[in-house]
Amino acid sequence: MSRYNALVQNLKDALTAPGGDTAVALRRALLDGRISEAPATLGPYVEKVRRQAWNVTDEDVNELTRAGYTEDQIFEVTCCSAVGAALVRMDRALTVVKESAR
Repeated sequence: MSRYNALVQNLKDALTAPGGDTAVALRRALLDGRISEAPATLGPYVEKVRRQAWNVTDEDVNELTRAGYTEDQIFEVTCCSAVGAALVRMDRALTVVKESAR
């Protein structure tokens, strides 16, 4: 296992460790980009975090709070969604670098 792979696995393990306020299965799904497994109330927010994080507003968070999510749950969902999206982008970039080195 490369150093990069080990670090990524450590990050994923930390984000999906037992003891969080959201279900481990949900956090794993969000990390892996399986957004369809998220409750319908989270879907639009998760999509926004993954695709346009700079557009997330206080109102987006307030909407989730009104839907019954705690700040800790929103934080965990945000982290897993953002890291999952970042890892997809990193993998694409590393592929391009490897291919251009040939």
